[in-house]
Amino acid sequence: MAAIQYYDVILKPVVTEKSMNLMGEKKYTFLVHPEANKIMIKEAVEKMFAGTKVASVHTMNNDGKKKRRGMIYGRTAQTKKAIVTLTDDSAEIEIFSGL
Repeated sequence: MAAIQYYDVILKPVVTEKSMNLMGEKKYTFLVHPEANKIMIKEAVEKMFAGTKVASVHTMNNDGKKKRRGMIYGRTAQTKKAIVTLTDDSAEIEIFSGL
């Protein structure tokens, strides 16, 4: 596969009740590219959102769910989720500010 650029790493933010509660602790949750590693995620967040400094990144791979249509079984796509913790002196991420 071609090299992943920083703007391809973060796919979309995860907006759930749990992720909204984590925002008070400066922890933000994103769906990321399945082949992205922690270093790539850290660089992408710092480049895409000005004034942010990443303290740590936690990632998790989620398997696809089993689905059935008639007699045929299949799976949905696998996803990768990242929880990014910002430093105390870091700026907030603005896409979450209106939520």
